[in-house]
Amino acid sequence: MTDTRAAGASYRAAGVDIAAGDALVEAIKPAAKATDRAGTMGGLGGFGALFDLKAAGFRDPVLVSCTDGVGTKLMLAIETGQHATVGIDLVAMCVNDLVVQGAEPLFFLDYFATGKLAVADAAKVVGGIAEGCRLSGCALVGGETAEMPGMYAAGHYDLAGFSVGAAERDRLLPGRISPGDLILGLPSSGVHSNGFSLVRDIVARAGLGWDAPAPFAPGRTLGEALMTPTRLYVQQTLALHRANLLKGAAHITGGGLPGNLPRVLPNGVVAVLDGTGWPMPPVFPWLAQTGDVADEEMLRVFNCGIGMALIVSNTESASALLSELGEAFALIGRIEAAADADAPGSLRFTRVPGFR
Repeated sequence: MTDTRAAGASYRAAGVDIAAGDALVEAIKPAAKATDRAGTMGGLGGFGALFDLKAAGFRDPVLVSCTDGVGTKLMLAIETGQHATVGIDLVAMCVNDLVVQGAEPLFFLDYFATGKLAVADAAKVVGGIAEGCRLSGCALVGGETAEMPGMYAAGHYDLAGFSVGAAERDRLLPGRISPGDLILGLPSSGVHSNGFSLVRDIVARAGLGWDAPAPFAPGRTLGEALMTPTRLYVQQTLALHRANLLKGAAHITGGGLPGNLPRVLPNGVVAVLDGTGWPMPPVFPWLAQTGDVADEEMLRVFNCGIGMALIVSNTESASALLSELGEAFALIGRIEAAADADAPGSLRFTRVPGFR
């Protein structure tokens, strides 16, 4: 007689494969191990990650923490199948925010969530995270992989990153920014990880596929060009700070220069920028023209070619150090006294960047 009773319920039958999660952990262990730095204790697999600030060389540290994601750039990674660099974006969005406060990135954790875990793709994502950490001198000490059937469309996933850094109490940024200081801009690699909802809308309006030739990047597809990862500014920024050459810095993300540079300015000053003072990556004129995007909107949404703004007083020494590090830069503006000494720090352009 045939037994017609239904098989018992199981986690795997419900859509969660514990073995796949274990396989991912094993696959990423070498990449995580390569990010070890002074202060790390233990490895992946514990209930929590330990870090020894004394072993890292700090005497009177203040902890600085950041969390971020990569926005709808994830949709581009998913639709193009390019998963290897989006992890670098994730790290950059966090650690670039740490260094503008004078903090050295110490460790990083990631959160990866999906409906059904594809180990090979997830390993590529985490491999990119590990590479971003390695380039930033930051240890990948752990994370969470969540397999949640029914929460995500097939093949989709979400990412979040969490970074902790430290600075000596008397070395926090910004410092004393005052009229006469100058502003150096470090170039972006393109769109970075902000504004992709608008990018995707413009591409859709243009009727282009991700595999179409990129009009602004000969020899590359549109998807490849737009997936160029966010630049990491950790080593350059910390080098200036350690040399006592940096008074303030702003990571240029969502909100662009107008929304980010004033965040580090004291009352009574204005950052005066010449928007024609740096090379404009061709992706931005293409977006502006293809989408008929107003200049003000471009500046409010995108970095427009400047990924990090540095406020210095000794431009000769700062320029020499950046050149020694092989870092391109441009003098993009200056700090002036505001008409109202009590007014919040602000920004104005003498000339707006040209997008057409």
